Amino acid sequence: MMRKICYLLLISLCCSCLFAKTKKAVYIIIDGVPADQIERLHTPAIFDIASKGAYARAYTGGEIGGYSQTATISAIGYTNLLTATWYNKHNVGGNEGLKPNYNYWTIFRIAKEQPKDYKTAIYSSWTDNRTVLIGEGKVETNHLKIDYVKDGYDLDTVRFPNKEKDLRIFDIDEQISKDAANGIRKDAPDLSWVYLWYTDDAGHIEGNGTYFDEYVRKADAQVARIWEAVQYREAHFDEEWMIVVTTDHGREESGHGHGGQSWRERTTWISTNIPVNKHFQEGALSITDIAPSISRYLGFEVPQAVLWEQDGMPFIGKADIYDLQTLPYDHKVELSWKSYSSVPVTIYVATDNKFKEGGRDKWIKVAELPTGTKKHTIDLELLPTSKFYKFVVQAPGNHLNRWLKK
Repeated sequence: MMRKICYLLLISLCCSCLFAKTKKAVYIIIDGVPADQIERLHTPAIFDIASKGAYARAYTGGEIGGYSQTATISAIGYTNLLTATWYNKHNVGGNEGLKPNYNYWTIFRIAKEQPKDYKTAIYSSWTDNRTVLIGEGKVETNHLKIDYVKDGYDLDTVRFPNKEKDLRIFDIDEQISKDAANGIRKDAPDLSWVYLWYTDDAGHIEGNGTYFDEYVRKADAQVARIWEAVQYREAHFDEEWMIVVTTDHGREESGHGHGGQSWRERTTWISTNIPVNKHFQEGALSITDIAPSISRYLGFEVPQAVLWEQDGMPFIGKADIYDLQTLPYDHKVELSWKSYSSVPVTIYVATDNKFKEGGRDKWIKVAELPTGTKKHTIDLELLPTSKFYKFVVQAPGNHLNRWLKK
């Protein structure tokens, strides 16, 4: 009897593996829409997506006054998401003169370094997202190739001529959203990025008011096209899709500008159709958490050296610890962190930053700590002499990292 039960269980497990649905992901950036505005308008598509999973406020801009403080500007925000790091690592400091540090891999580089051939796509109203921020074709990105591309319309002034209030960009967004919906329906890339630009222009031009609201609603209608395409794929194919909708930054109080560290400029939001963990619901959710969450959903194996540089953590699946802090005193430093669950942790330290230049850091294990520990003091005199330290606290469900400059 027992043998028969084991046999049936084995058959059940094999069938589950054999008929598991293919997972795919798409994320959408709607430029420059603050959280209070999206919540007040309660845009139908974005909140329909959230009804299947969750919606929450998040933040951008790194740590105010700390080494990771990052301006709340568009290309910077996109790169925060792409690399799961802040400006001090990815080196994108504005919208022009862009010089990304490609040693901090984007999620597209991670996808293309997998053993499996994952198909990627970008549907973007700004060509530099692909050519510069992702770095398609560059030696530094291992000649990364995006499989499906719809962009370049921003460079086409014949098909998209100038209009009052820069509405040519809205026309481009319309085309991009249609391209994305069609691409998802027909090609079903494994990983896609959709970028919609005009809401940021609407805010810059008119500030808070009916005009800005109108174009946020229109951007939501563009999201609806893509959401409908995702639902079509799930209804007609053996696929499960993760969709994430977000923004890159908030706005100043007037709605016109952004770039600083005011609460409204830093406050963003995330909507997803996937069940989330405590970090999404209770923690300090950030734009840097999106790429690690998509990577986890798609089952990407991220090289440890790349993973330990990521400042974000997954908001799906297991997450154990958050909010790592350092407090130096004389020749020691106290590390402290908070917990979502009681787990053992391991602490590592590196006394240089060769990774930034494309090299390999030497990580030293300094402590293995029992379940429930939430702080640990390290004697720096027992480590190689340095003015700079990188710490990683590794738990079963996630890691945290932090720098210390003496």
